Amino acid sequence: MLPGGSRHSFQVLQPEPAAPKDPKSPKMSGRRKRDGPALQCIPGEHIQEEAPQVRKSVPSRDGGGYVSGTLYCTNLRVVFLPDGSANTVDSSCPLAMSSENDVALSCIRRLVAVNSFTKAKVLTGASTLKFIPEELVLYCRDFRVLRFHFHESGLEPLAFRVTKAIAQAQESSRRGHGLESAALRNLGHSPLKKEEEEDPPTLLFETPRDWEKELRRLGVASWRVSPVNERFDMSTSLPKYLWVPSGFLDNELKRACVHFNGRRIPRLCWHHPGGSDLLRAASFHADSDPEKEDMRCVETLMLAGHPQCVIVETGADLPSPAEIQQAHLKLWGLSLSLADSFVGPTDEKWLSSLEGARWLDYVRACLRKASEVAVLLAEKSRSLILQETDDRDLNCLLASLVQVLSDPYARTLAGFQGLVQREWVTAGHAFQQRLNLWQKNERDESPVFLLFLDCIWQLLQQFPRSFEFTEAYLLALHDSTYIPLWSTLRFNCQWERGRNSQHRFLNQLYTPVNGWRETLCLEILPKDGCSAKEAAGASLPSLWDWGLRYGLQQRAQFRNPGYQHGSGTSTSRPVQNGNFLPQTGNKMENPRGNWAVFLLSKGSLSLQTQLFPWKNGSLSKKVSRWAQLSEGPGDQNKPLRGQSGLRHLPPEGLLLLPLHAGPFVRLWKRCYLRGSPEVQVGLFASSIAGLTEELHLLQERLSSWQAREAHGPATENGREPH
Repeated sequence: MLPGGSRHSFQVLQPEPAAPKDPKSPKMSGRRKRDGPALQCIPGEHIQEEAPQVRKSVPSRDGGGYVSGTLYCTNLRVVFLPDGSANTVDSSCPLAMSSENDVALSCIRRLVAVNSFTKAKVLTGASTLKFIPEELVLYCRDFRVLRFHFHESGLEPLAFRVTKAIAQAQESSRRGHGLESAALRNLGHSPLKKEEEEDPPTLLFETPRDWEKELRRLGVASWRVSPVNERFDMSTSLPKYLWVPSGFLDNELKRACVHFNGRRIPRLCWHHPGGSDLLRAASFHADSDPEKEDMRCVETLMLAGHPQCVIVETGADLPSPAEIQQAHLKLWGLSLSLADSFVGPTDEKWLSSLEGARWLDYVRACLRKASEVAVLLAEKSRSLILQETDDRDLNCLLASLVQVLSDPYARTLAGFQGLVQREWVTAGHAFQQRLNLWQKNERDESPVFLLFLDCIWQLLQQFPRSFEFTEAYLLALHDSTYIPLWSTLRFNCQWERGRNSQHRFLNQLYTPVNGWRETLCLEILPKDGCSAKEAAGASLPSLWDWGLRYGLQQRAQFRNPGYQHGSGTSTSRPVQNGNFLPQTGNKMENPRGNWAVFLLSKGSLSLQTQLFPWKNGSLSKKVSRWAQLSEGPGDQNKPLRGQSGLRHLPPEGLLLLPLHAGPFVRLWKRCYLRGSPEVQVGLFASSIAGLTEELHLLQERLSSWQAREAHGPATENGREPH
């Protein structure tokens, strides 16, 4: 650091030659003007530095090579524009940040400058760089590794300046994202045009009409759409509208909500055609002491008109958000080790480290738990309640997985996007904290949503004809989580997403003694959130506006050509790939004659002696375990137990039961190992070599499908391990 300089100063060992200024273009001041077209910025973006004649490494299976072009640093991203290309921004796709040559500042996790005469330097905005970089390496959070090489032909000062600009722009984004916020406000006020959409519109669940439409699709008359939280005066983390029992009054909902953490009451997620209802809720409030009338309200909500209620403790069998984050960081480090060495993904030591990261173990646990819940829903008419401490992480994941396994509509493109919108976005998954785009508070970071996408990819491999979308679509969705241009993944809840610039609002609190009273809440944001004025300054586009980023040909790759339209509507036989579920038989009959409550926790079902154990915030487990679920891979080769209820499934209830043990859960190589030369790089093939590799992958997939067809339909639904 220079004496008396700022934290963000850089030191260079040789003077920089003065560059001529272009009076017509202040942004080109201090930079050499390049020949050919310059970068076309997206709305709200401006160029900070650029360096021509930069070479970008292009990995491939035969050793790789280089592509020459210009490296740009803007207030939103780092862009490499190859020589001879018209532009990285398609005029029909104004927010095109989907190229392998673009990376958002929020997506950069590590920035490294390399020189052959000194040790590689990890850069931050506060770094003092004492050498001219010969190579700049960007390690991205989406598992990409971008390497840029600088020529030694008088361009050393440009290499230094563009490196300095990237480090400082990244630091600005981490400190307060002021530059990005200004750009996003401009983006929100800019008219955006896109190609005509061919896909059916996605339900955003922002209006009562969307909730009513989905309720009609489910074909249930015993539930209604309640506007009880329309002003967010019951809970700011819940959506505006809730599905509640038809005969349940809104004032009864307000009496019941105070007995759950965050006032996140039990509400409907999905209705099974056989009569069962899937609900989700937060855990019981530890200090709650309900009156008799409150007790009746809570019982009515949880039983939902059924004689049986199964409470599923989501956190009992699934990893915590902290464990998910730790496993994801280990997986990220392992993927980069392949990019920085000659070790391949088949190396025994590397595979052992992958198993030790436990990411695949967590995928297995999620698939197993979702399958247990899905079969209990299909067996007979009952209510199943997913219960998590705050109902904002694992409940989102499990509720979504169960519906994908149980509902063929959730496997369509529009159905899947509506599912994510309802169970994650409007249900209050804290995307801002969990994705941590601004990298401000690592304590709350946890890629729960990315774990869900991995689980969907596993299902896509095992049931390739049951899904309308493809791996390319899942990759696009995965990578979009690290681009802060979409309102869908930018906020923690629907209230934050849609609030105006007011700083005060009236909230209602209920206590059994004083009843309902209004209080003035002055602080409405989390400690690490952005200001209300800043958040309300722009109306950002939805994540599902794919036409803003991809052309028609690219979006065509999102659709599965082997998808069987209406799959699951012609047979009542469930697709059985897993054999790990309990035989319930008569053991779940109602001993009281009126109702019974069971607990599914740690692979067993147990009858509860009391309905709701207040005071301790968790369910009682004093009764003995009676139905231990198998854990080992050997049990999956035995006949499926407890199929008596499954035989009575209606045609609309085709159930997917995935294999989840050992080799059946595979590593998503195209996502996690995209920096390795042995793996297909990117979302779409962009070169002759890339097209050749893409064709090779498609031929392998086609040969696999043809082999299964030759052995008959019995092998269609399972995917053989490789």
